[in-house]
Amino acid sequence: MSFGLARGRQLDITGIGIESADLPDFDREPIIDPRAWFGDRGSLPLEIEIGSGKGTFLVQQAPHQPQVNFLGIEWAGEFFRYAADRVRRNAITNVRLLRADAVEFIRFRCPDAICTVIHLYFPDPWPKKRHHKRRCVQDQSLRDFHRILGNGGEVRIVTDHDEYWQWIEEHAGRAADSFTREPFERGGPSDEIVGTNFERKYRREGRPFHAMILRKR
Repeated sequence: MSFGLARGRQLDITGIGIESADLPDFDREPIIDPRAWFGDRGSLPLEIEIGSGKGTFLVQQAPHQPQVNFLGIEWAGEFFRYAADRVRRNAITNVRLLRADAVEFIRFRCPDAICTVIHLYFPDPWPKKRHHKRRCVQDQSLRDFHRILGNGGEVRIVTDHDEYWQWIEEHAGRAADSFTREPFERGGPSDEIVGTNFERKYRREGRPFHAMILRKR
């Protein structure tokens, strides 16, 4: 199947990409452990990226952490297939891509304490007030993140959007009994924070970034 991002090249997601439509029926098997998608590697620590886009973070980070599995969850079909094909072409064995609504997948299908880190980088700010309910960071989603993280697990958040950052800070404050807030000190190549496509674009535009780590109590 060809897509605009691939500029006519056939995308192959074999062994890497999982479509939500192919997941077991909820009534028959509501809980799904994504660690099983990694086969013999399933016992290794799992990190989840919400909104993996073109897969830039996964492609650059996963090879540096071969003893960690990464699950990228992306809703947009074109980005999902492009990212999965990119992972396959680079022969990265510790990454899987899932096409799904990440918040719903985590809330309704993930077992407890399955991952060590949740990465949330430059999420859609949904700036119109009537759309705020669509934002990934909500009181309930933070409770869900807390549930699927193991002891001491982290939620790593980066955004360039000032108003959304205020929203995130308010929600993090209300979750203070569940998480401790820490500075985000990780640096990528060339002093990048995480090295996503959005970060590189916004850095060229001179936008400031906001970042935090929420560590599970």
